[in-house]
Amino acid sequence: MAQRILSLAAEEGPERLQEALQSLAEGELGDMVTRQALKGRETAALLRGIFKGSPCSQRSGVLRRLQVYKHCVPLVESGDLHLGKVSEIIGLLMLEARQLPGHALAELASLFVDVIKGGSLTNGKSLELFSTVLTALASSKENLAYGKGELNGEEFKKQLINTLCSSKWDPRCVIHLANMFRDIPLSGEELQFVVEKVLRMFSKLDLQEIPPLVYQLLLLSAKGSKKTVLEGIISFFNQLDKRQKEEQRVPQSVDLEVATVPLDQLRHVEGTVILHIVSVINLDQDLGEELIRHLKTEQQKNPGRALCPFSVALLLSVAVKHRLQEQIFDFLKTSITRSCKDLQFLQASKFLQDLFPQQYDITAVILEVVKNSAFGWDHVTQGLVDLGFSLMESYEPKKPFGGKAADNSYGLSKMPAQQACRLGASILLETFKVHEPIRSDILEQVLNRVLTKAASPVSHFIDLLSNIVVSAPLVLQTSSSKVTETFDNLSFLPIDTVQGLLRAVQPLLKVSMSVRDSLILVLQKAIFSRQLDARKAAVAGFLLLLRNFKVLGSLSSSQCSQAIGATQVQADVHACYNSAANEAFCLEILGSLRRCLSQQADVRLMLYEGFYDVLRRNSQLASSIMETLLSQIKQYYLPQQDLLPPLKLEGCIMAQGDQIFLQEPLAHLLCCIQHCLAWYKSTVRLCQGAEDDEEEEEEGVGFEQNFEEMLESVTRRMIKSELEDFELDKSADFSLSSGVGVKNNIYAIQVMGICEVLIEYNFNIGNFSKNKFEDVLGLFTCYNKLSEILREKAGKNKSALSNKTARSFLSMGFVSTLLTALFRDNAQSHEESLAVLRSSTEFLRYAVSVALQKVQQLEETGQTDGPDGQNPEKMFQNLCKITQVLLWRYTSIPTVVEESGKKKGKSISLLCLEGLLRIFNTVQQLYSAKIPQFLQALDITDGDAEETDINVTEKAAFQIRQFQRSLVNQLSSAEDDFNAKETQSLITVLSTLSKLLDPASQQFLQFLTWTVKVCKENALEDISCCKGLLSLLFSVHVLYKSPVGLLRELAQDIHACLGDIDQDIEVEGRCHFAIVNAKTAAPTVCLLVLGQVDKVLEEVDWLIKKLTSLGSDTSDSSQASNQNQALEKGVILQLGTLLTVYHELVQTALPAGSCVDTLLRSLSKTYAILTSLIKHYIQACRSSSTTIPGRLEKLVKLSGSHLTPQCYSFITYVQNIHSESLGFVEEKKKKKKEDEAAAVSTVMAKVLRETKPIPNLIFAIEQYEKFLIHLSKKSKVNLMQYMKLSTSRDFRINASVLDSALQEQNSEDAENEPHNDQSSTAEQTDENQEPKKKRQRKK
Repeated sequence: MAQRILSLAAEEGPERLQEALQSLAEGELGDMVTRQALKGRETAALLRGIFKGSPCSQRSGVLRRLQVYKHCVPLVESGDLHLGKVSEIIGLLMLEARQLPGHALAELASLFVDVIKGGSLTNGKSLELFSTVLTALASSKENLAYGKGELNGEEFKKQLINTLCSSKWDPRCVIHLANMFRDIPLSGEELQFVVEKVLRMFSKLDLQEIPPLVYQLLLLSAKGSKKTVLEGIISFFNQLDKRQKEEQRVPQSVDLEVATVPLDQLRHVEGTVILHIVSVINLDQDLGEELIRHLKTEQQKNPGRALCPFSVALLLSVAVKHRLQEQIFDFLKTSITRSCKDLQFLQASKFLQDLFPQQYDITAVILEVVKNSAFGWDHVTQGLVDLGFSLMESYEPKKPFGGKAADNSYGLSKMPAQQACRLGASILLETFKVHEPIRSDILEQVLNRVLTKAASPVSHFIDLLSNIVVSAPLVLQTSSSKVTETFDNLSFLPIDTVQGLLRAVQPLLKVSMSVRDSLILVLQKAIFSRQLDARKAAVAGFLLLLRNFKVLGSLSSSQCSQAIGATQVQADVHACYNSAANEAFCLEILGSLRRCLSQQADVRLMLYEGFYDVLRRNSQLASSIMETLLSQIKQYYLPQQDLLPPLKLEGCIMAQGDQIFLQEPLAHLLCCIQHCLAWYKSTVRLCQGAEDDEEEEEEGVGFEQNFEEMLESVTRRMIKSELEDFELDKSADFSLSSGVGVKNNIYAIQVMGICEVLIEYNFNIGNFSKNKFEDVLGLFTCYNKLSEILREKAGKNKSALSNKTARSFLSMGFVSTLLTALFRDNAQSHEESLAVLRSSTEFLRYAVSVALQKVQQLEETGQTDGPDGQNPEKMFQNLCKITQVLLWRYTSIPTVVEESGKKKGKSISLLCLEGLLRIFNTVQQLYSAKIPQFLQALDITDGDAEETDINVTEKAAFQIRQFQRSLVNQLSSAEDDFNAKETQSLITVLSTLSKLLDPASQQFLQFLTWTVKVCKENALEDISCCKGLLSLLFSVHVLYKSPVGLLRELAQDIHACLGDIDQDIEVEGRCHFAIVNAKTAAPTVCLLVLGQVDKVLEEVDWLIKKLTSLGSDTSDSSQASNQNQALEKGVILQLGTLLTVYHELVQTALPAGSCVDTLLRSLSKTYAILTSLIKHYIQACRSSSTTIPGRLEKLVKLSGSHLTPQCYSFITYVQNIHSESLGFVEEKKKKKKEDEAAAVSTVMAKVLRETKPIPNLIFAIEQYEKFLIHLSKKSKVNLMQYMKLSTSRDFRINASVLDSALQEQNSEDAENEPHNDQSSTAEQTDENQEPKKKRQRKK
């Protein structure tokens, strides 16, 4: 039959063909097509023949065509046919479909919908036909039966799509359906239906099928609904990430029916999806802009949902396209700083923490992206690197740090900008660890920035470089050319940068000979440079090499290893070079350094400070270094035992024209000798066995004996020397303006330094002998005399330079030993010798003040002078020892007990307290991780406790109690014994220690209660102490709960203390806080209260912004509405209590000046915030039919009754004060015209300045009332009933005042009638003066 139809189809006329087709039974036609298709013979020709014989003009033809279509669809989907045959059949059916009438198309389309619902689609090929049918149907003009009614083609298509999207889809055909919808013209609403349905199907699909579906969706988004597509994809992967994280946290998940997704599979799918999105954005720029727009608006509402690891990775991949890079980086940077600021804001207030228990931290999200990018996300790495450098450059440290920057190396960075910079460095470091291909690029960029940014601080880049080298030292070998190129520029860099850079790349010098050699060449050139900085760089470089290239046989010095040491590179030098070569190399460097001993003082100073470290790390160089030092000191030492002074000071200075410079820092040289000798004696001598050469032994003993004799002789002669021997006495000139004065200053500092060095030397070798301690005291007497003279002269000169105390030469280690011996050594055998030193109060005070100076240096620069000064661990141990002593001394001997016979200088107890304050600050800044060990060290009673179970809060509370006792003693002492300076320091110590308490602990609550009690019971009249105590109270209170109630009580006290603006009203004397008294109420307490009120207003403002952004969030959920209600309640309660605070303050008779000014500005801010709250409710009423809460109505009522009328009265009061002061000036002006002109203009300027905030306040009140009217209209609640009519400020007549003024004038007229002429002339002068006053005002 098939053959017959084919032959008939070849004929011209269709009549016979039609007859043949009509003769076929219903099922035969389908069977024939199936057989022909399976045989693979001329199927298309057969179908053409059937269509030719079934014209659409005849009903039977249409039915036959439909029959063929209905049969072909399952046939194509059966999977029995060859793909080529399928395409051929579908192509032909698509061509013929457009000829079908509307009702047939409708029937066919409904058939397709049923097939899709039934889930019998397998390869989705027939869907190409469905798209053609739907397209043809949409353009059909005839009315089609649908249900009981009729629809046109377009509406019928819409109904079909609606039915299709609301029915169940087989997961296998989702991709085919998404592809099909691309070919169908869809309206915006239909497209939204389709996109939402496809997004809902994501969760039902296998993870591997998501990327192709995403790609189809993205292509579909070219028609519209871009935001929905992007939002759906991002939220789907965000949910998957969260679930994955949850499962990692709880490995045995209870939710066993949810199949866990393997992590690597999820990451690879995410990577592919990101690639698809980026490739589509390359073709469609609008999609990229829509992505940024969507994330920006989402971030306002819910930053956690907007910037999740997936969306950040997506943004960074898109950022590689330069057109969008700037927008994306700006958005990310503002998001990062905003997140940091919000976190900081939340941490500072318990009130906000309660409202926002979950805190979003973007830094963790971005670092998670770096971690995820290890799963082959190469397209993200470039974006990560660019973002890292962009953050480091945008938020780099602004001003240079001295030496090693404290907050840069170990301190916790508190500011959002510092945190952003730190995040940039972390991104780069983690990316460097994870991605090998990009390592050289990161390294090159870091080195480039170190070189090009030499003028601005580069410490953050050097720290990053150092961490990079630590993480992968051998990677530098591949980039060694870049490193050597950097070395060529060493001589042009600042000395701090050079030291940091060399310390960072030091591990490379151990594994690469070529890099080491090129560095040595650069340094040797630099030694002969004209630039002083270049020569200093050379010395720094050579000292570093000496420290790190050990000569075989040197002692190991693990106890003194630096932060960056040989541990990074396991390859030891001796594996590469023999020891002879190493020794020759080190001796050659020493030879180069000896030349530097004839250069400027700065260069010599670096050498003297560096030799000790070299010795410690490379003990075999001891003899060479000691010999060098011996030959250097011999140039200045006078060997004749009876000559005074023992050293030639004139050799240490150099004159150039009129100017005099220090040429040889002699004290530093002696200091270096003393430390090196002490180390040599304690270490090398003990370790030298019998196998050492006798010759070497003799040589060692030779210089050791020389040094000992020399130091002994210098000590003896220094004690004998008078100041006149150094040409220094009370009559000498110490002014820095003359050459002689400069020379005398240099001499004095050198002599004092030499005394200090000898004090340390003699104490250390004295072994508690009485004679040596008498020598120490003798040397101190010499030091003290000079110190007194310098202080006296400095006092006369009053110059800032001369007021600076010279840096002490005592080492930190010695200071801790000395203090322990002086105050805590109870050994019987030491008692007699220590009594010598203890007898001198001056010496004790000196020891404590040097400790104070050392701690200050550590706090400011992160290191101290002298041995181990750069070793954080040793510094920490010394700090603990010093703190123990100072704490014991302060708590056991109060200041009051100390005899204050000598009025010179501070008492030792007060110095101890200052020292403790500095130490507590320093430990929190530099050693935050070691606070538990620090507190453990202070608690002498609990010395054996395990380190693991140290409770910081308990230990801190114990220390706090000691200082609380001292403060109570101070406050309860008699007026003569009260020491304001000590009280202030105690309050500061308490506030520093209170930061260590956990705000949720019982101890914190006890401390808060105690602080409140102290403020309530002590009528402190000292301004600075009052300020400190109230600031402490506020800072502790905000971490427990909102301080508004406390502020209200303080405001009531201020009102009671200063009286009312209406003098007739008697304020009831409620006194909550005794600290508020006549002396402190204004301006001190008033300004502090207003400052705290401003902080609360900032919090409320921040909350209202959050409320507004949450209000615009369309995703309605009960959780969100609950949070909204909690926020609204919090805001309204805070504002309500603040209004009562202002209610008290605006009725208080505040003195003119800062209090009035600040209060007026603060009121303007409050009204602005009230207005923004009202605007929020106007917006809420617009978007949904919400009724305004009763709380808001109460707040409005309170503002109308308790604030606005009082504000207007207060404004009148302020203007009265100012008019009185102007009236007083007018009086003066009449008396003395010329003399007082200047005074008049200043008073008037002051009045103008202080009345400036008044118009702003009135405007703010009127704006508030304007928006209240708007809200009243929107909410149908009359809020204006609570508002009184505002006072017209342009023209006021007070009837009672007017009457009394008129009566006075009448009585005056009666008196003045005989003197008419005089009064008329007075009027004329008044008229002449009035315009002048106006002109002055214009100025």
